[in-house]
Amino acid sequence: MFWYTLTPLDILLLRDAKPFTPGERAWAGSVFPPNGHSIVGALRGLLSEKKNFRLVGPFLCRQTDTGVKLYLPRPLGFFKSTPLMPLAWESDSHLRNALWDRSQPCPLVKPGSTPPDDDVEIVTTEKKFRQYLPYEVVSKYLKTGIIGEEDWLVIKDSHEDKPWTVETRSHNAIEEGSRQVKDADGYFVENGIRLCAGWSLAIGIDTEIETPSTVRLGGEGHRSIVKQCNELGEQWASLQKISQQNFQQGDKSIAYLVTPGVFERKHKDNLQNSSLCRAFPWEWKLAHTVNGNQTPGNLVSLATEKPVAISCRIRDKELSTKSIPAPQVFAAPPGSLYYLNQPQSLFQDDSNTKVNSWRQLGYSELLWLTYK
Repeated sequence: MFWYTLTPLDILLLRDAKPFTPGERAWAGSVFPPNGHSIVGALRGLLSEKKNFRLVGPFLCRQTDTGVKLYLPRPLGFFKSTPLMPLAWESDSHLRNALWDRSQPCPLVKPGSTPPDDDVEIVTTEKKFRQYLPYEVVSKYLKTGIIGEEDWLVIKDSHEDKPWTVETRSHNAIEEGSRQVKDADGYFVENGIRLCAGWSLAIGIDTEIETPSTVRLGGEGHRSIVKQCNELGEQWASLQKISQQNFQQGDKSIAYLVTPGVFERKHKDNLQNSSLCRAFPWEWKLAHTVNGNQTPGNLVSLATEKPVAISCRIRDKELSTKSIPAPQVFAAPPGSLYYLNQPQSLFQDDSNTKVNSWRQLGYSELLWLTYK
């Protein structure tokens, strides 16, 4: 894999998956970080050909005094600095006899050894918690399963809680022969994303690109500088090595989702096919069953947030320059954690399957750690 940084020269306009027509909805939002479709589209524009390649990311990275550092989204299964665990794994918890719906994932609780007064915090100074964790913190997390309280705190002026700002820009169309804005389609507002100083996007692809060069990323043709960065590749390879070692151990494991996870499946309803998305892979069955006819799987529980809406387009088979909007896909947000009795790979990882295209675009990237 070849690793690159993408540094925007201006704001990024990455519209969300909501339909937008000036006049009908006069507000266009942006999503960040960009999804794999946006990155691949930008790179294909640079290569001037429809080339299929494997993408890893996109992630964030920051230029520091010691070099470029890779940043990954924070894992969501934490209360402050305390990791949450499935109730089924915590026999010492005071909630061990609680009733819960076994047709759903197991509830998450604090470890039984957590002091009872941990919920009470005397706030003396305002603390900012990292929303993106640097490489060394993620590496320690994969090795030990622990993120210390000091590892959550934002370094001053680093913008690790939110390394971008949102800029609101209005677009006006003036009526010909007057100084008035048009009544129809004359005004709308758009949110743009501006990365903080020192921050860039980080991607890995299996194709070498001549650098430095520029790509058009997002709307309005705004450009980003592409530079090769081998440091990022070394850091990612180190994380992958630890992850693979944890996966091969075969014990109770936690899967750490670092890019949006697309888990969709076709269903037949009244003789019609429809695709449904959910927060965890359809092939991962729950470890606890409701009746004797069910076969238990490996998935015990999960920690996640609201889904990420992804909008892409379908190209015309006969005329490649034409395309139409594709149905929206709702992905599990990066940072989601999955608790399994035994590690299990994704169906998407099989290169002979059609859904492997999601993995080729960088979605559903998992890092594994062993439960301790």
